[in-house]
Amino acid sequence: MHRRMLVALVSAGLLTLGSGTPALAHGDQHLGNRIELTSQDLATRGAGFPQYRIPALTTSTKGTVIAAYDGRPTLADLPSHIALVVRRSTDGGATWQAQQVVRSEAAPKGFGDPSLLTDRTTGRIFLFHAASVNQGFAGSHTGNGDDDPDILHADYSYSDDDGVTWRHRRITSMVKNPAWGGLFAASGEGIQLRHGPHKGRLLQQYAIRIDGANYAASAYSDDHGATWRMGEPVGPGGDENKTVELSDGTVMLNNRSAPYRTVAYSSDGGATYTPFAPDPQLPDPANNASIIRYAPDAPPSDPRSKWLLFSNTEDTGARRNLTVKMSCDDGATWPVKKVVDPGAAAYSTLTRLPDGRVGLLYERGDYQHMTYASFGLKWLGEGCRHQR
Repeated sequence: MHRRMLVALVSAGLLTLGSGTPALAHGDQHLGNRIELTSQDLATRGAGFPQYRIPALTTSTKGTVIAAYDGRPTLADLPSHIALVVRRSTDGGATWQAQQVVRSEAAPKGFGDPSLLTDRTTGRIFLFHAASVNQGFAGSHTGNGDDDPDILHADYSYSDDDGVTWRHRRITSMVKNPAWGGLFAASGEGIQLRHGPHKGRLLQQYAIRIDGANYAASAYSDDHGATWRMGEPVGPGGDENKTVELSDGTVMLNNRSAPYRTVAYSSDGGATYTPFAPDPQLPDPANNASIIRYAPDAPPSDPRSKWLLFSNTEDTGARRNLTVKMSCDDGATWPVKKVVDPGAAAYSTLTRLPDGRVGLLYERGDYQHMTYASFGLKWLGEGCRHQR
C-alpha cells in the first residue's frame, strides 16, 4: 500500500485488509455514520488479468452493490481481447464476492467500457458495453449491420437475478445511425428518470463519431429495455458523459472536456439537448467522471431533491487529485468538496448505497488498482445538511 493511501486511511479511521472485510477503528462497532471514509482494492494489475480499467457501479433494487470493469491483456482499448468482469457485495460494500467473468469470447473478439443501469421497476440490471472484432471507436465503419466485424457494436448484458447470471443482447441496429462511424456506451452508470412525463425512462449515455468529430447522445427506452432509441447528438466536442435528473425534471448532461467540464440540458427526457457550455467550477483534464442525484426520489419541495454529487480528477493537466464535490442547488454552484486521493487516479463512478452512504469506484495509481471507497455525507463536512 502506498504511504499516502495508508496515511489517508489511518486519518479516516480505517485500514484496509486486502479485498476483504475492512478493519474498524477503535470504538466503531459497524459500518455506519461514525466511519467517514473506507477504501479497499477490488482488483490489482496482474492478479487475474494483466490489466484492469474502466469502472462501473450500481446498487440493485435488493441493495446489492455491483462493480464492473474491464479485464485487459494490455492497457489498449478496443479492438483488443478484453473481458467484462463483475464483483458483487451483499453487505453494502463491506465485503465482496469473487471476481466473475460476465463476457469473454475467443480472440480477436473483445467487450469493454462497461456502464451499469438498474431498472427500479423491474429489478433488471443492464451492463452496457462496446463489442469489437476488427475496429475500435476511431476506426469503426459506417453502417449498422449487427454482424459487421468492422463496426464497433452497441451491446449490453442483463441480469434478472441480482447480478448472479447474465445474458447478452446487441442493439447496434436500433441505436446507430448508419451514417455514423464509431459509438460506445459511456462507462459508469446510467439513470432512470423518477419524475414527470417520462417517469420510468431508462437513459444510457453514448459517445458518437460523426464525420470525424465526436458527439454525445442519450439512448433511451420507455418499455424497460425492450426497445431503444438514440436521441439527437449534441456537439461537436462530445466525449464520455453522464446525465442526472434535476429537481424540476430537467436532464443535465455532464461531458468530459478540458480544461473544464461542459454541460448541456434536456427538457424532453434526453431526446434533445441544448449546446454545450463550459462549467468553470469543474476543472478537468479530459477524463471520465460521475454525477448523481443524492436523493433521486425526493419531491421538488424537499431541499434534498437539489443535492448532487460529482467526482472527477480535479486538475486541468493530469489525471490526479480525485475529488468529490457537492451541489445544493441542482449543479448551479459546487460549494462543497473533499479530496479522496491526491495522487494519480483516473476514471471514477458514484452510486448511492442502501444505508445512505455513497459508493465510489475508481482507477488508482498508474492504473494499478481498481479501488472501491465509500463515505457518508458527514465526510464532506456540513455540506447541504443545514438546508433540511
